[in-house]
Amino acid sequence: MPDCTHEQFQQLQKHPSHAHSLTFVGGFRAGIPIAVGYVPIAIAFGLLAKASGIPDYVSVLMSMIVFAGASQFVGVKLITMGATAWEIVMTTFILNFRHFLMSSSLSQRIEQGVSKKLLSLLSFGITDETFAVASLCKEAKITPSYMLGLNLTAYTSWVAGTGAGVFLAGGLPQPLKASMGIALYSMFIGLLVPVCRDSNSVFAVALIAVGVHSLLRWVPALSGISTGWSIIIATIIAALAGAILYSPEEKESC
Repeated sequence: MPDCTHEQFQQLQKHPSHAHSLTFVGGFRAGIPIAVGYVPIAIAFGLLAKASGIPDYVSVLMSMIVFAGASQFVGVKLITMGATAWEIVMTTFILNFRHFLMSSSLSQRIEQGVSKKLLSLLSFGITDETFAVASLCKEAKITPSYMLGLNLTAYTSWVAGTGAGVFLAGGLPQPLKASMGIALYSMFIGLLVPVCRDSNSVFAVALIAVGVHSLLRWVPALSGISTGWSIIIATIIAALAGAILYSPEEKESC
């Protein structure tokens, strides 16, 4: 689930998908704004993966198979920190759990009679941005060809951007490569700050996650917990706190 900035996401909402016909070409056109937002982030991921010592083919395969921006950035960071495969899988699962909900929601609007194989393919390509564009479609039913065009545009731009980042990183000086780790933090700050500015609930949940993770890192009795499990535990506790503390209206505003 690659991630655009808050401003780019708002631009997507200003151009709903119903402006295009529900054909493959219509889906392709609706996905162009998403592609524009994905390319620079994908390039940053390619640069970070290269600077972290990830083999080029592995970096591109991550974008082809995982296709989840935040999870890929976190995955690279966990790999460089020596996390186990199980920790990486669990962290990715938790970060992408919302995809179950998005896929379930869109499946109710896909035309009847679509095979499970095609539905599985369409669900693989769903991201926050493609879900937003498809959800804004005014038609009661969405054609599989439209979703395929929409998803393929986003997917192609993400994979191509990753490849471009890996290629460009080959010509960067070593000090600049070593500083690419800041890209992960910059991306999350860019996503988090605008949302926290508009929602006290999100800000509070973010603080809870930071507080829990800090305790797990700094309290001597808990310092033996690995980085991967610290992220998993902090994420689960913050999510549960948000679900318990805030009313449905406040959650909806998030």
